[in-house]
Amino acid sequence: MSFAKKLLHFRKGGLAGALITTLVGLLLYGGFGLGLIYRSYDYPFGPRRPIKVEDVVLVYMDDESHKELNQPFDAPWDRSLHARLLERLTREGCRAVVFDIVFADPGRNPAADERLARAIRDNGKVVLAADAVPVIGLEKISYDTAKRLIYPFEPFKENAAALGLDEVMPDSDLISRRHFHGAWEDELPSLSWATARLLKADVTRDATQRFQPRWINYYGPPGSFPAAIPRVSFYAALDTNRVPSGFFSNKVAFVGAGLLTVFSGQRKDEYPTPYSRWGGKGSRFMSGLELQATMFLNLLRGDWLTRASSPGLVERSGIVLLGLLVGFGLVHLRPSRAAPAAMAGMLLIAVIAYQIFLRAHFWFPWLILVVQIFTALLWSVLFNSIQLYVQNKLYEQSLALYLSPKLVKKFASNKELLRPGAKKETLTILFSDIANFTSISEGMDSDELARYMNSYFQTAVAQCIHHTDGTIVKYIGDAIFAFWNAPDPQSDHALRACEAALRFRDQPPQYMNGEQLVTRIGLHTGVANVGNFGSTARVDYTALGENINLASRMEGLNKYLGTDILITGQTQEGAGNTITTRFAGHFQLKGFEKAVEVYELLGFRDEVESTKPWCETFENALREFQRRNFDAAEAGFRCTLEMRPSDGPTKFYLRQIDELRVHPPAPDWAGEIELKEK
Repeated sequence: MSFAKKLLHFRKGGLAGALITTLVGLLLYGGFGLGLIYRSYDYPFGPRRPIKVEDVVLVYMDDESHKELNQPFDAPWDRSLHARLLERLTREGCRAVVFDIVFADPGRNPAADERLARAIRDNGKVVLAADAVPVIGLEKISYDTAKRLIYPFEPFKENAAALGLDEVMPDSDLISRRHFHGAWEDELPSLSWATARLLKADVTRDATQRFQPRWINYYGPPGSFPAAIPRVSFYAALDTNRVPSGFFSNKVAFVGAGLLTVFSGQRKDEYPTPYSRWGGKGSRFMSGLELQATMFLNLLRGDWLTRASSPGLVERSGIVLLGLLVGFGLVHLRPSRAAPAAMAGMLLIAVIAYQIFLRAHFWFPWLILVVQIFTALLWSVLFNSIQLYVQNKLYEQSLALYLSPKLVKKFASNKELLRPGAKKETLTILFSDIANFTSISEGMDSDELARYMNSYFQTAVAQCIHHTDGTIVKYIGDAIFAFWNAPDPQSDHALRACEAALRFRDQPPQYMNGEQLVTRIGLHTGVANVGNFGSTARVDYTALGENINLASRMEGLNKYLGTDILITGQTQEGAGNTITTRFAGHFQLKGFEKAVEVYELLGFRDEVESTKPWCETFENALREFQRRNFDAAEAGFRCTLEMRPSDGPTKFYLRQIDELRVHPPAPDWAGEIELKEK
């Protein structure tokens, strides 16, 4: 495949990767990846160290307090205990007291109610919880008609500094991530907002800020030790021996049950937190009391988490931009490079998200970007794997044009034949040609000619050349150019080439246009330059050099000698004594300075014993010919014709004798025959 085609192919793959990666990101952002969005918020909390805060203390009505204060588990507590706690908090100068308990009804002890009401009034900065309960039958209407408010008992309500809803807004996985400060302007605010407004937190000075989107910045895992937010048991808070005087000074106290609400025995909402995904120390759940305190601290400290002001537009734009970038870019890298690049990209996204979370209190759905990069990596691996598979198949098909199936398997796993350049190798080269092909094929229909030639080449390649693991270089009209000993080294390459030539000769006769096809073959063994030759647009695996030309001349010499297979002395020597040959003489071929020693390949030694008499007679006559004893040579050649009437070399030399008698050779003539034509 040319560079231009590869570039175009990779552009198409890159565009497809960009489209797929972008669509995956948008689909995940559009709702299919809600879990990834949630986790993008949750995960940065895990590695962050807990943030110690001193502005708030949690006073828990826990199991130990139940036991120590002898309070029932199935009824409201004695409200004089709440009054005692509030009186201490007032004495110690507590900044505010928040009761995450709905004192909705009068208590069983009016004196205790009066004491608590008086303590609320004396403190002056008490925030009481109100509750919003669903109205049965209206749950599926709007928020305001589906719930009704339950306010504190009137004496408490009148003396409280503020009221706040004890609701939170958990997501579908029950983790509370967003601040909830009320659904509409006239509604009660949340406990956290009411407390922050009471203490004149900066964010509460502008009423419109109440409904701005905020995300909870958790300070540490619930139930961990040491706790991010200080906590004490209710019973201990009543006893200065357990909690020293001054402990509550200048703090905001949040009072409520751990995982219980209203009164013991009624379950309070418990919420998993981002830390629940990490496990480790502490509880997996956080009480509503600590959740309200956390949101209050966010408002007081101004360190809540934020997201893009127009998250839909901004985040979608980021998803599209990253999808286009990585989807298009990773395709152009090999899997061995794409994988580290993708891993680095995913790590970079995670690091950036974490650092922004730490330093700017900002979060975004970064895990979608990570999944996008992973998707781009998968596409890159898939695309390049398919590319590699197709290229390997094309490469194997290309090899099959040259090599036998066995060698195709051997070289398919490496790209040696694709490497540019060439090297010198000793080859045995074969050239074949169909005798009188032009006259035989004249007038034939093109399709019919192609059918005959395809059948001819199929036999030549499968049964002869590839059968002996030869390399087909090219077809030149009706001719075949092949060699042995490259690309796979073969110590017996000369013998293999001879075997291929003999198999070619011994194939069943093939006919074209009513005439039998006769194939002439020339073999030569010598050094040639083997490798990829061509232009920048196309290269061919071939061999170049004078020895290639000599093999071609050997094939052409068959026409003069009337033979089927001629080989040079180098090939005859390389093949060894396994074959039987007849020495055909020395020939001065056109384009070559030195005479070439030529042999006719007759067959394998154990198959041609019957040729011995006439071969010996011919060779004796040839020796006389080379000694200029033309009369003795003629007698010997005619004797050969009597034993083998159709012998082409014998007839050739009889014609040479007639010509030499007319034009005697030079004094230094050594018996070589000069051919002035190819």
